[in-house]
Amino acid sequence: MTPAFEQLLDALKQLPGLGFRSAERIALHLLIEHPEAGEELKACIDRASNSVQRCPICGNLSESGECAICLDEKRDVTRICVVEHVSDLFAFERSGAWTGGYHVLHGKLSPIHGIGPEQLNMKALKNRIESGSVKELVLALSNDIEGQATCHYIQEEIVAPLEVEITRIGFGLPSGGGVTFADSVTLRSALDSRRAYQ
Repeated sequence: MTPAFEQLLDALKQLPGLGFRSAERIALHLLIEHPEAGEELKACIDRASNSVQRCPICGNLSESGECAICLDEKRDVTRICVVEHVSDLFAFERSGAWTGGYHVLHGKLSPIHGIGPEQLNMKALKNRIESGSVKELVLALSNDIEGQATCHYIQEEIVAPLEVEITRIGFGLPSGGGVTFADSVTLRSALDSRRAYQ
């Protein structure tokens, strides 16, 4: 292995979801098997780096000021779904289950990792709520300690003094999933979120 190839492998392994074998396959694909794909990838990354930014209102991806969702007049902007990452927003959009607005925090509170409110998109959320246009805040954060702490912070520090309804998405078994393969947290959440069978 050459030093340059090893550096490329190390860089690829830093990407989420890529281990050594995946990084090696991608590197060989881009350098040896299809070098034209490498050139195209570089150009795409350069273009995206220069044009993609955060929406100043919600934190979604945008290329010119406000994102398409914030500009969409069909959206119910009085209802805001708070998510951790843009990928969570994408998941909701693919499902077609949400017609309100979004707010992307770009993470969750994690003192162990040095992530406090200042590192998250909390100030913009506070500004939106203080504007008086938000009636419901749906907290769609992960069901772990950091997610719970972030929800608590939003409720106590951002929303508490204002007249805004706060709801939390239910957690439970995925559609088609079985009880046998669910972890204890999921099962507990499934029971806590139960409703009358109809």
